This record gives sequence, structure tokens and C-alpha cells, in this order.
Amino acid sequence: MEEIYQVKHITEPVNWETDVPGSKSITNRALLLAALCDGPVQLNGVLFSDDSRHFLSSLQSLGYEVQIDEPKAAVRVNGNGGVLPAHSGEIHVGSAGTAARFLTAMLGVSEGTFVINASGQMQKRPMQPLFEALISLGASVEWLGETWHLPVRITGAGAQIRNMEQEAVLNLDISSSTQFLSAFLLIAPMFPHGLKIHITSEKKDGSYIRITRKMMQEFGVEAAFDSCNYTVAPSNGYQKSQYQIEPDVSGACYFYAAAAMTGGTAKVHHVHLDSMQGDMKFLRLLEQMGGTLTEESDGIRLTGPSDGLKGLEVNMNDFSDQALTLAAIAPYASSDVKITHIGHIRGQECDRLYAIVTNLRNAGIICEEGEDWVCIHPGKPQPCQIETFDDHRVAMAFTVMGLGCDGIEILNPGCCKKTFENYFDVLDHLLGKH
Repeated sequence: MEEIYQVKHITEPVNWETDVPGSKSITNRALLLAALCDGPVQLNGVLFSDDSRHFLSSLQSLGYEVQIDEPKAAVRVNGNGGVLPAHSGEIHVGSAGTAARFLTAMLGVSEGTFVINASGQMQKRPMQPLFEALISLGASVEWLGETWHLPVRITGAGAQIRNMEQEAVLNLDISSSTQFLSAFLLIAPMFPHGLKIHITSEKKDGSYIRITRKMMQEFGVEAAFDSCNYTVAPSNGYQKSQYQIEPDVSGACYFYAAAAMTGGTAKVHHVHLDSMQGDMKFLRLLEQMGGTLTEESDGIRLTGPSDGLKGLEVNMNDFSDQALTLAAIAPYASSDVKITHIGHIRGQECDRLYAIVTNLRNAGIICEEGEDWVCIHPGKPQPCQIETFDDHRVAMAFTVMGLGCDGIEILNPGCCKKTFENYFDVLDHLLGKH
């Protein structure tokens, strides 16, 4: 793809109907769950992207038999019942936070010594609470770069865990990432007497944790939560022969946001109100701003307000992937939009609060920021280039802003391959550019 994407300014309300790829979050959880099953598991609706390909190649590097059919969005994983097929090896997780956290946890409680490599972007992201928990269980970690960050050489605590005579107990801080908790919940069946996780941070739950628990339940293992502790009792492990992955609501939100912003309509196939994904809250947010949701047999339709978006103040802690999307359409609202409780997005693929403020100001939009909030004033975006900071969500969100004005260019649009590699092709098709 060219290194700059010119966003087409549209002057009419959109009238879109489209598909989006499978959920990245659900795909990568399903891959780990399938690997921990005993026997083959057929996964359908799989997202193929940079992140999931790194997860798949890592499983193959660890000795798992994996059959991949990209045209059919299908993967067959031959699970090994919670025991690694290999006792040594090297994996590369790329920029995939889920692969980095989930596979590090699995290797840390297995037997053997493994090297975990990552992209420069992932090497900067927080890992310390995960490593501290693994070390407390008996794993040993050699830092191959910066302390508490990838890359590492890790020797797992499998033998110590196998010889435990009672449930394992962990203390875990999830303020910088709930993926640490999801990682330990997913591998809990590898603990013969069960696992109890005491959450030490103020944040104790979240939408992605609820996805993890729901998927564990669908694979036959319950994770209980008493508002402070998560407990997984001893079990016979995960049991599943096939599993259907939901479409990615995060990816769908960009098309819904365009409909809300232009006063048009968008339907994304196979997205339904009973979805387990936390970003469904963004659709409810668009309702608060004046949109209308309609559930149809083949997906949800959102119709934007004919008289413009309403401003609001919203705590987006629990669906913060869409903070960028809301920020990108906020200039078109009739009053200020204030997004709060999103300090943790500074430690994601890039400092996303910095990305929001930088790009809005470059477009001539007035905004203020604090450590964990941003307030955006209405205004007409001016021509500018959007700096994506190699972050797929920055690229996709600010493309939506560009639909409503002239002269917006997206730098490095190829970064979308992390989760939605044909995003701009889908958009061009909807815009009639093909």
C-alpha cells in the first residue's frame, strides 16, 4: 500500500453495509484455549492479521500441530492437554500484546527454557506484574534487554507447580493491563490444585476479563470472582472440538462512527447486541450522542442523528480502544466531548492520549489534556497529515475524522495490518473508489 492514504471528503450521509474480520481478542484467546485442550479443535471465523499470525507461528515454534486455511478463516489446532510439545525453543510475538502476555504466562508455568522475542514497540510495553507473578511461582527470567521487559529467556516453573499440594495463590496488579489477569486465568487448568488470584490494584475487573471468563466457560472451565479474588478450581481441563469466533466489534466501530458523524446509516454483518465484546459500549455511546441502534437478523444497524452529534462527558476506562474513535468524531459534535479515566492508553501501542492531542491540534482543533483525560472542543478540522505512530487504531480512527473535511492524509496506513489488514480496501469499496 502507498505510504500515505488520502481520505476522501464525503458531503452526503453514508449508507453502508459491510463485513469486518474476526475479533483479535477472541481469536488469540481461542488459539491459546485450543492449544490447552486435549485433542484437535476447529476454530472458525479466525482473524488473520499480524498479531494472530505471530500467535500462530509461536504455537508452531513450540511444537503444536496447526493447520491454517486463510481463505476459509479457519484454523485447526491439535491441543496437547496443557503440556508443551517442546521443552525448549524460541518464539517471536511481534507487537501482539495478547500473544506476549498469554504465551509468556504459559511458558512461565511449563517445563523447559524458552526465548521470547518481540518487536521494538512491544519491548516498550509493560510486563513487570506478569514477570513478578511468574517469578513468585518459581520461574526464572534472564533479561535479554531492559529489565522487566521483553525479550527474555525464561525457564518455567512447571516442576514446582506440578509438585504443589494445594492451590496456587498469586498477587497481581492489573492497573497497566488486564491482559496479565487474562493470561493467568486462561492457563489456570495447568495448576493441578487450582489457582487463586488476589487483585492488588484498584481496577479489579474489565470487559476483556469478562470475555476471558466467558470463553473459559465455553471451553468447560469456570473462573469465579468475588469482587477482589479470582478462583479457578481444579478441573479436567478445556474440552472443545470446534468454536466460532465473533466478528471484531472494535473494527466495526469505525463504520458506525462514520454513520453517526455524517447522519447516515451503517450495518455491520454478524454484530449483535448479545456480543461479549466490551466495545459494544461504544454503540450505546453513539446512541447517547443522538444515534439510533436497530438489531436486524444479519447485524446491527446504526443511524446517525440528522441534527448533528451531541457532546458529552464519558468514562471510557472499560472500552478505551474506542477513545481514539470518539476523539476523532468529537470535533463534529455540537458541544465539548470530554473522555476520562483513560490514563492507561498512554502505555499501549503508542501513547494514545498524546496521539489524540497531537493529531487534533495539527488539524486546528482546540483540546486540553490531563494525565488520564482529554477535552475536545467543536471545530472544523483543517488539512493535515495524521501521524499514526505505527498504531493501527490511530490510523483507522482518524480516517473517520477525514471523511468530514478536506485534506486529511494518513501516514503509514499499512500499520492497520496488525488487526484489520484490508481496512482501507473495505473503506475504498464503500466510498466507491474501486
